[in-house]
Amino acid sequence: MKHLKHIGQTMKFAVLAAAIAGLAQTAGVADAASLHTAKEGDTFFLLAQRYGVSVDELTKANPDIASNNIYAGLQIKVPDEKSVKAASDSKPQLLTEKAPANEKPTIEAWGKTFNYSKVVDVKATAYSAAADENGKWGAVDYYGNPLKLGTIAVDPKVIPMGTKVLVTGYSHPGLPDHSFVAVARDQGSAITGKRIDIFIPGNKSFVNDFGFQNVKLYVIDK
Repeated sequence: MKHLKHIGQTMKFAVLAAAIAGLAQTAGVADAASLHTAKEGDTFFLLAQRYGVSVDELTKANPDIASNNIYAGLQIKVPDEKSVKAASDSKPQLLTEKAPANEKPTIEAWGKTFNYSKVVDVKATAYSAAADENGKWGAVDYYGNPLKLGTIAVDPKVIPMGTKVLVTGYSHPGLPDHSFVAVARDQGSAITGKRIDIFIPGNKSFVNDFGFQNVKLYVIDK
């Protein structure tokens, strides 16, 4: 009986050791990526900009998640914890003081440096893909392309169509933190003067939380 008891204890220790090894392995996997709890309006493109990773990296880290089926509460793996921390702490930084007098000013955002020709202060609103916000044309921009994050509606007399800008100074969970690059691809009868309308993916009530905000546009040189 003592011999059998000894064998039983040995088996218990073996099972316990295997369990500990399994936990250690699981912990290693958890440390390799951070989890983001999705909210209304999240997309892989939006999260990639927010966390400083590529859309391809996000897609590979989440093979079981369809990019067109991201819903509130969904757990999304964000690869490279260091990149996540760096991106969450990043803010647009003006570098104009460092630019030589004979060179164009620059602005840095998301780890990239942009040359810009001018700064425009505008009043901003936001719109969704809802039918009652887009009239008979549907959820497409001025050129007939599907609306997407990075599209803004402008008054072409103030901001010519096709102009690329860095948008800063806003606050909304459906947009990248601090800043994002947008292109003037849309127009609207209510958008006149120094006004822009920012397209945000998501339902109408979520988008309308944007309200009216004063934002700053840096017109990026092509």
